[in-house]
Amino acid sequence: MDVVINIFVGLHIIGIASLLGGFLTQMKAMSGDGARFVPAMLHGALTMLVTGIVLVGLNQAADHSVNNIKIGIKMAVLVVILALVYVKRDEEKVAKPVFGAVGLLTVVNIFLAVLWT
Repeated sequence: MDVVINIFVGLHIIGIASLLGGFLTQMKAMSGDGARFVPAMLHGALTMLVTGIVLVGLNQAADHSVNNIKIGIKMAVLVVILALVYVKRDEEKVAKPVFGAVGLLTVVNIFLAVLWT
């Protein structure tokens, strides 16, 4: 079971990398005319959501302790990210505050995962 959990942790990290990488590639555009949400950001957020839900289920099935408050907060942050990216995905230019909020929330989600033990 630990091997399966580790595989999904790896997939979860790939989702984070896709979301944050998509954001970072648009940083230069944000300082100019305006950035846009690239498909990698939407796919990364969806990957994080699906693998995160699977990870919670696998950890509970393996009788590992799960901090439900931490998971709930991380999921709420991710749902906000996913909603912003999904709604604005077809726009050529996204407002700087909205785009910046997605990047900030992504970093917050990463630090929640790493620092909250």
